[in-house]
Amino acid sequence: MNKRLIAERFAKARGTYSREARVQHQVAEKMMRLVQTYAADPARPFRHVVEFGCGTGSYSDILLRTLHPDCLLLNDLCPEMKECVDALTVPRGTTLSFLPGDAEVLDFPEETDLITSCSTLQWFSEPAAFFRRCHRFLRSGGILAFTTFGPRNMHEIRALTGNGLDYLPMDEVQRLLLPHFSLLHATQETVPLAFATPTDVLRHLQQTGVTGTEKRIWTRTRLHDFCDRYTQLFGRDDGTVTLTYQPIYIIAKKL
Repeated sequence: MNKRLIAERFAKARGTYSREARVQHQVAEKMMRLVQTYAADPARPFRHVVEFGCGTGSYSDILLRTLHPDCLLLNDLCPEMKECVDALTVPRGTTLSFLPGDAEVLDFPEETDLITSCSTLQWFSEPAAFFRRCHRFLRSGGILAFTTFGPRNMHEIRALTGNGLDYLPMDEVQRLLLPHFSLLHATQETVPLAFATPTDVLRHLQQTGVTGTEKRIWTRTRLHDFCDRYTQLFGRDDGTVTLTYQPIYIIAKKL
């Protein structure tokens, strides 16, 4: 996993991400509903919260508006995301801070109530090791709540280019968690997006920053071939083409 390239692509897309990341916004909203349903405890509210991979802050905004934590620590691989964090509206009584860097190696505050994230874990090299670290940082009974994506995520792109992330299936994510956490909730869903043309699909990927594993140059010949094959394999009766997302939602409690 080339973390430097990933950071560069997301940093470059920070001005277009919020407009283009439709699925990621829906996932963030659903994640919060699930946290409130399966993990919220009025007797022990989430006072100290960490979000890793905060990006442009769409999920961060939901955390602030919904949980009103005393402290919210936002982390992202891209230092440039601080400008997005600085633009967030912070409720009275909440302390907001930003910690740039790779969440897989950073230390978060101990006795944290909630460590959470949306659409980030799929970029990690060693999720099992990260789960062990989260166990150390959480208080007794603390919550780890995150979304990632399953093996069918953007399967159209992998089929045509041979390029893409090695997404873990949901049962494997659960297996990696079980030594340190009890599972409160685990579900996945399939979300197809429609685009007018394959070129629009590529533009969508570029503007959301998720091209961090693509290193080949798009020549005119390669682009023409890609568009033809995409339309043949993934075209719909109405003339549009599809791009598939497969979000996975996980809520776990520290043992």
